[in-house]
Amino acid sequence: MKNFDGISFGREGLAPYACAADESRGRYYDEPESPTRTPFQRDRDRIIHSTAFRRLKHKTQVFVYHVGDHYRTRLTHSIEVSQIARSLARAFGVDEDLAEALALCHDFGHTPFGHAGEDTLDVLMQDWGGFDHNEQSLKIVTELEQQYAQFDGLNLCWETLEGLVKHNGPLKGSGIPLAITNFNEKFDLELATHSSLEAQCAAIADDIAYNAHDIDDGLRAGLFSLEDVKELPISKERIEDVERDYPKLEARRLHHEIVRNQITKMVEDAIATTVVRLGTLKPKSAADIRNSDFPFATFSKEMSGHEKIIKAFLYERMYRAPVVMKMRKAAESILSDLFTAYRRDIERAPPSLLERLQNNTDAHKERTIADFLSSMTDGYAISEHRRLFDHTPELS
Repeated sequence: MKNFDGISFGREGLAPYACAADESRGRYYDEPESPTRTPFQRDRDRIIHSTAFRRLKHKTQVFVYHVGDHYRTRLTHSIEVSQIARSLARAFGVDEDLAEALALCHDFGHTPFGHAGEDTLDVLMQDWGGFDHNEQSLKIVTELEQQYAQFDGLNLCWETLEGLVKHNGPLKGSGIPLAITNFNEKFDLELATHSSLEAQCAAIADDIAYNAHDIDDGLRAGLFSLEDVKELPISKERIEDVERDYPKLEARRLHHEIVRNQITKMVEDAIATTVVRLGTLKPKSAADIRNSDFPFATFSKEMSGHEKIIKAFLYERMYRAPVVMKMRKAAESILSDLFTAYRRDIERAPPSLLERLQNNTDAHKERTIADFLSSMTDGYAISEHRRLFDHTPELS
């Protein structure tokens, strides 16, 4: 092996409460570690090279991919989240590579057609445990990705798997999805505790990113106007400043100014609030972060109020807009039709699904079908429906 002594791999200068890559709890399948990458860097690279990551390119965020080239997809959203997560991780002195890895794979389990697809599969799968995108993300990285010679999944580090299933908080009680429970029995992810600060960076970065870019996409789609956005306290002052300083600025530049200002304000607020909490409570280890009674990465009370206003505005004016609801209804019909067709006559299924059913004799047929449907891109789901049915609903 070559000598790499003296080369820095990002291990130095981290806070005592950071997840130390050299002290990782390891992988489910033992592997020799890389001499040139930390375990978290290696996880990040495996995520980027996975099939699930590439599929995000053609999975809906809000608007179906073919409606317009400039709207966000799951892939562009994940990249935006990773940029913000790295910025937060750097500010707090925790591992940027782990935060980035979690940001890049946090949406792996999402279905085609956004939340409409997830809600539809959840209804269809009620007799077989329902469907949850967070559970599906874990299944993808531990089981459904099948490209390595030694194992199924990506064989990610304990810290990455833990952050993936708990990035939105501890999992307690009887409602924990079955796949998470089953895997946890084999590889204890300490579900009842909070996640690492790196995972919390990814979680709050997700909120910051979609709150901002959904405003941008909504303006672009004409679902609401600049005057409507002025109703949001976080946007009003900035819009007025830009309109005063650049009275003839074209709409696309003004929209961009609104979005970048909102991201900046939310990031700065999260950093200021979290730094105060870290300074007050003085966690001495990553375990102190996990065993706290509350998350460390959070907004101030004022910004939390602003965020609730933004979410309420987007729910009413965007997610329930007639054009989006039309897409949602069409998406529900497409996935329901495909699920029913495959379940009633498996010979109508494509060869890749037939192979899965033949190889996966331990699972219910319906679960294997749901895994397959959830992995589809928007375009593949539409083309499969057209192959099997005389009429396919229009999504635009």
